[in-house]
Amino acid sequence: MIIHSFLHAIEHTLPIIPFLYLTYLLMELLERKAGGKMQRIISDAGKFGPILGALLGVVPQCGFSAVGSGLYAGRVITTGTLLAIFLSTSDEMLPLLISSGAPIGLILKILASKLIIAAIAGIAVDGITRIIAKDKNEKHKIGEICSAEHCHCDSQSIWLASLVHTLKITASVFTVSFALEIALELLGENFLSGILTGTPVIGCLFAAIVGLIPNCASSVAITQLYLEGVISSGAMLSGLLVGAGIGILVLLRANRPLKDSIRVIAILFGIGLAAGLVFDLISIGTIINI
Repeated sequence: MIIHSFLHAIEHTLPIIPFLYLTYLLMELLERKAGGKMQRIISDAGKFGPILGALLGVVPQCGFSAVGSGLYAGRVITTGTLLAIFLSTSDEMLPLLISSGAPIGLILKILASKLIIAAIAGIAVDGITRIIAKDKNEKHKIGEICSAEHCHCDSQSIWLASLVHTLKITASVFTVSFALEIALELLGENFLSGILTGTPVIGCLFAAIVGLIPNCASSVAITQLYLEGVISSGAMLSGLLVGAGIGILVLLRANRPLKDSIRVIAILFGIGLAAGLVFDLISIGTIINI
């Protein structure tokens, strides 16, 4: 069974490597040309922060959610803007979908759903914050937290940085595929997919919890499970909305007080879970063919 699962995981993983490399090559070019401009734009956005955060967060960049956490820790951006960045961040979803040959229409619908939910949620959170708590505009020194938590690709050539990203994600894809193959062998594909897709609450809750893992592997796992048909479109959306990559880790390390970071994460989890449940319960995912 282990050998069979291992070989199947290799079959799923090998074909996507060239596409992953090309995708990351384009992403590196984009990040090095426009990364600094994006940070300046988002910090100067004011009340339009959540909208810009959602727009910029959806652009595939390495560690942009970490940058958002650093800016929030310095009180340069609002809670709503940070949540918008977290909710729209694509992390490894986009390169994995592209390399797996997913239809462009599907990819655009997923990105559009994340962007719209992120912008609306961010605006709502900022509005409620102004009414209830009134932002205190605390001033903290951001320091070097963004660069310290970044992937440090700047010191490498674009070619090497793209290769490093590709190898890391390939390892994650293989690990997830291998684990999934073993789970399917042990439990049966119909049993596992039946639990996660047949009961929206369980599927969305499971995906949202996985999304909280502060690592690119969470978005890889969620995307893989969706492509394999193990989780529903709503569950996939829950996990990808909650999944902010290393941004959550940076937030916990850099932001004080700790209870404020926990509050932000709780709101993020609640929004992601609720959005996924709505998609599944009223069949929006089916209507828009996600």
